[in-house]
Amino acid sequence: MLQSPDLIMTKAVGIIPARWGSTRFPGKPLHLIAGKALLWHVWENARRAKALHKVIIATDDMRIAEAAFGWGAEISLTSAKHASGTDRVAEVAAKLSGTSHILNIQGDEPLVEPSLLNRLVRHMHRDPQIEMITAVHSFADPADVQSPHQVKAVLDRENCALYFSRQSIPYPREASAPIRYFRHQGIYGYRRDLLLRFVRWRPTPLEKVEALEQLRALENGVKIHVVVSKSGSPGVDTPADAAAMERQLLARARRPRQAR
Repeated sequence: MLQSPDLIMTKAVGIIPARWGSTRFPGKPLHLIAGKALLWHVWENARRAKALHKVIIATDDMRIAEAAFGWGAEISLTSAKHASGTDRVAEVAAKLSGTSHILNIQGDEPLVEPSLLNRLVRHMHRDPQIEMITAVHSFADPADVQSPHQVKAVLDRENCALYFSRQSIPYPREASAPIRYFRHQGIYGYRRDLLLRFVRWRPTPLEKVEALEQLRALENGVKIHVVVSKSGSPGVDTPADAAAMERQLLARARRPRQAR
């Protein structure tokens, strides 16, 4: 039986969706952190992932486009009508006919690890049956398990997603029961043909209740493979987060000099 062209090709492209109008943090992509725009940090780390053929910034805002062009980034101007970053990524992916896989990289995680991006792509390349993949890690602070802003994931024995929730799941009926809670990282790998189908599906009941887009895939029968990493990259949602991230980046930059 002949394979489809998307399965024969093994070229992966990273796409970073970026918009200006964040409700809590307008202009967030170009907010300076340790002397560079937040989006610039993300783009630089994504570019270090050798498994990616290229990295594209997808935006509908000329301020973002012009700034990113100045860093040397490849830009794709998209519609301003998209309801989500996934829709924006899919618009770009639809034009990439020579690409088999798409990595949707969050534009507000400046510490995203190139090694994790490589792992996700390599998993997809090794197994053509993987249509969608994401990543999780154990919670560093147990108190974060109770936060509705931290998305929890429950996995099966083959490290595929059973469910995602803002609630602290699973619920331990007995206090002594050993539970490993996983924090979901907002990064997704798709086979290109699945992504283009995904954005045509209507939002589903569980997706609406939890406000978690990945549940649309589960409700439509898509198996989401999960890579478990040792740690995750914190997101920047508010100016306070940006200030904390700057302190972290500056501390990292000082460490090598102190070691010498």
